[in-house]
Amino acid sequence: MRKPHPVRRALPAALLAASAVVLTACGGSGTDDAASTIVRSTTNVAGAGVLGNDRDTTNPCGPATPVDPAGVTGSVRKVAHAAGETEVPADPQRIVVLDTDKLDTVCALGLQDRLVGAAVPDQVGAPPKYLGPTIADVETVGTLPEPNFEKIAALKPDLILGTKFRAPDAYQRLSAIAPTVYTEKVGITWKDNFLLDGAALGRGADARRLLDEYQVAATETGRSLNASETQASVVRFRPGSIRVYGPDSFPGQVLADAGVQRPEFQRLEGAKDRRFTEISEEELPKAEGDVIYVSFFGDDAQDQGVEVMNGDLWQKLGAVQDKRVFKVDDEIWMTGIGVVAAHDILGDLEASLNGYVN
Repeated sequence: MRKPHPVRRALPAALLAASAVVLTACGGSGTDDAASTIVRSTTNVAGAGVLGNDRDTTNPCGPATPVDPAGVTGSVRKVAHAAGETEVPADPQRIVVLDTDKLDTVCALGLQDRLVGAAVPDQVGAPPKYLGPTIADVETVGTLPEPNFEKIAALKPDLILGTKFRAPDAYQRLSAIAPTVYTEKVGITWKDNFLLDGAALGRGADARRLLDEYQVAATETGRSLNASETQASVVRFRPGSIRVYGPDSFPGQVLADAGVQRPEFQRLEGAKDRRFTEISEEELPKAEGDVIYVSFFGDDAQDQGVEVMNGDLWQKLGAVQDKRVFKVDDEIWMTGIGVVAAHDILGDLEASLNGYVN
């Protein structure tokens, strides 16, 4: 394992500020909701610097993109997708999305004002905050694995975007409500999903442009950081489990696009599923890296994760001792799975890859 990079990069002021509260039990000292919110907005979690406290989420979505006339016949266009071929409105006005990557896509294409409903992760229960107030206020229509058909129908959508991976048996009921387009998988095919959803939204050309712009930004970010000299570990705490993420995961692909290297174990070479693998507390040395990025899927997972991070095995990791562990936003790194989230990950890399937690 390479030693930490000797050059300290300037970190955001919010990260360098000394935290008044270092989480040990993560909110266990009180029940007041406001107090809990204050605790969870600290700049340090069990010794990990918190990235993104200075992120501006007032208007993260792109400008409205024009409808693409290519492939339009009358007022519809045909879109081939994971569940067949569907005629969709050439310029949809009332959109329901049933996975988090589609939220990111709608935002990236500047169509957030047309979003009337969204399914949400069951551990969170709300749309992601990083996409700003318009997305945060959208009506929820069930969870990712269990969409609420009655709520969806009541919203009278003219386009539904879903994922075969989440709800393979729901397609017929959804398509009876409105034209429905399914992507096949989640995460591993995020770039293809972005292009397909962009085409279904009538913005295929702009989706391609935005993806190309991201690729250029990733390359330039990696070059500016000398990213190929660092092995980054990605760890996620879920309720009852610890995962390390490999090259086929969404964050793994963004790191690769920026040229960041991965610790040998987290390359998952020879594994059938190279998105992630679970480890036990006893296997925490497998989480080692020159820098460690850690996220929590919900409050219960954060409580569990903080306990593990305060334990002896975690504290013995080289990155922990070198103060090169950073808490990242789970909604961005894990469930965002889109162009907006990918740019935010690049921003986190700029703030931390060659830096230290003071």
